[in-house]
Amino acid sequence: MISVGIIGSSGYVAGELIRSLLLHPEVNIDFLYSHSKNGAEASTIHGDLFAHPELKFTQNINTNVDVVFLCLGHGNSTQFLSNNTFSAATKIIDLSNDFRLANDANFQGNEFVYGLVDLKSAKIKEAKHIANPGCFATAIQLALLPLAKKQALNNDIHVNAITGSTGAGQSAMETTHFSWRNNNVSIYKAFDHQHLGEIGESITSLQKDFAHDIHFIPMRGNYTRGILATAYTATDLSEEELVALYKDFYATSAFTSVSTQPVHLKQVVNTNNAVVQVQKKGNQALITCAIDNLLKGAAGQAIENMNLMFGLDVSTGLKFKANYF
Repeated sequence: MISVGIIGSSGYVAGELIRSLLLHPEVNIDFLYSHSKNGAEASTIHGDLFAHPELKFTQNINTNVDVVFLCLGHGNSTQFLSNNTFSAATKIIDLSNDFRLANDANFQGNEFVYGLVDLKSAKIKEAKHIANPGCFATAIQLALLPLAKKQALNNDIHVNAITGSTGAGQSAMETTHFSWRNNNVSIYKAFDHQHLGEIGESITSLQKDFAHDIHFIPMRGNYTRGILATAYTATDLSEEELVALYKDFYATSAFTSVSTQPVHLKQVVNTNNAVVQVQKKGNQALITCAIDNLLKGAAGQAIENMNLMFGLDVSTGLKFKANYF
């Protein structure tokens, strides 16, 4: 059994990580670290864990676990690892943005491999440290990478993506209050969202000469979970060529599927699946991608990375069906 520790165990992503790992046949949860909830049952924060009173938060860290997941706020993983040392055998999967970019990937002599499974699976299998991708970044990259591999991103790219309220984390703020979020949609961080950096690095890893702008409009939706992203860019490829390109790129993917039908969130919410549709509209390739921001966009992809690192089938413990109704 793989022994697992989770650092920062009280947030939404950690809750999904715990729920998923409880169903994983090769995992034992060793500890749930929380600096503020020491001794409390996990169900006091994650109400869906009421049937697991044995799961308690702790301030004690087993530094010899097989793998530790860092579910900390952005900027806090670097500080935590500076103050805490794990055994040489412990693998680390960080779910913040601290180590995603190439300039940040080397920390204390260790390389953090960017953990986008559909792009880096071979390297992930050999890695000891993983920087898990961002949720928007995952959806947008799944929409664009087949074109990058074809060397076909030769114009500016326009992206619009909407996410549920869980994407903002569990801490209360003005834009997460029910009275503000309900019956409301809004734009934030237009053109300068922090995920653009990792998206650009992945694109240029496939298409070295890519030098165009990605115009990204992120939006907050009035629902709890899921990302629906649309991207469009000019192309000379026909729709038949585009569909064939995408189906070939994802032919061996465990979780990313290419659909010829309209894509919507109910297909993927509460699952680790991603569904992509590509169309040709005039001279534009229009690509739609839907994922669950907490699973494929965070905890589920982190478990995919763990599975690859420990020589398991990438889908182990992640074969969830959507709640369609």
